[in-house]
Amino acid sequence: MPHTVKRRETMETYRNEEQMQCLAKSEGCSVFRMENATGEGTIAMYELFPGVMLGFNDFHMDYFDSEFVPQKHVFCIDHCREGRMQYVADEDAYAYVEAGDLKLDRRLTHTGHFEFPLAHYHGAMICFDLETADAGLAAQMKGFPVSAAAICRKFCEGKYPRVLHGHPAIEHIFSELYAVPEQIRIPYFKLKVMELLLFLEAAELPRRIDEPAYFYRTQVEKVKAIGHYLTEHMDENITQRELSERFDISQTGMKQCFKSVYGTSIGDWLLKYRMNRAAVLLREDREKNVAEIAGMVGYDSPSKFAMAFKRVMQMSPVEYRNAIR
Repeated sequence: MPHTVKRRETMETYRNEEQMQCLAKSEGCSVFRMENATGEGTIAMYELFPGVMLGFNDFHMDYFDSEFVPQKHVFCIDHCREGRMQYVADEDAYAYVEAGDLKLDRRLTHTGHFEFPLAHYHGAMICFDLETADAGLAAQMKGFPVSAAAICRKFCEGKYPRVLHGHPAIEHIFSELYAVPEQIRIPYFKLKVMELLLFLEAAELPRRIDEPAYFYRTQVEKVKAIGHYLTEHMDENITQRELSERFDISQTGMKQCFKSVYGTSIGDWLLKYRMNRAAVLLREDREKNVAEIAGMVGYDSPSKFAMAFKRVMQMSPVEYRNAIR
């Protein structure tokens, strides 16, 4: 059965057996799991036709150390549905994909350390083996006018990924991929892959496509250290000027890099972190009253804490505690 052999070869192109444990296999689909000290992730891979695969990523972890080295000429398109992912954007520099972004690359920088700043990432990826994908596409639709290799050349001239941000047509294409009835799943996936390629072929985009701001490793490391420091000292009121001086980074650079890494401002991020921590304390430490918990997350005033908690959680601390009895 030549198709079985080809599909097995295609699967090996995209996975590393030592890192990914196969949980289940069914007709046309394999589910893999990886884990480390910070959590776990799963990838469900669908073999659509020779040279073309569609995968769904669900990661609940802080980072993943990838040992992936492409054995063939591959082209991959990643759609971020939810969360954030750090990627190498230039020499010794990082950028981030967020919900609605489309990342296109040849997996030339896919070996190494990947971080998920929000501790989760969900999305889809389409992988093309450029040696066989165009023949597979042509076999599905006679006269199909788009070449995966040509799309790769259009968007991925260099070593590093390219990113499209929140284009409405892209969001429409991918939003329909995440809730497909099982009985039509494979044929529907095939149509959506061809729809995406047609869109990318016709898209009139500048040569440099809304490239995201990237930040050098030293900046990113300082901002992550700031995030860790704030979590360890959330009962203190620390000004951004104090953070800037302590970590030797300009306030402007700190604010810009922090928002790129975490997707929000320092103030909003710390507010949500404090309220989530307060929610855990309200659930698990019922011997402490609301005023004590307010102090533990940096609020001298219980009334100001209650207002902040309600703004984030949509209910007061007392209502929240009573609701989970």
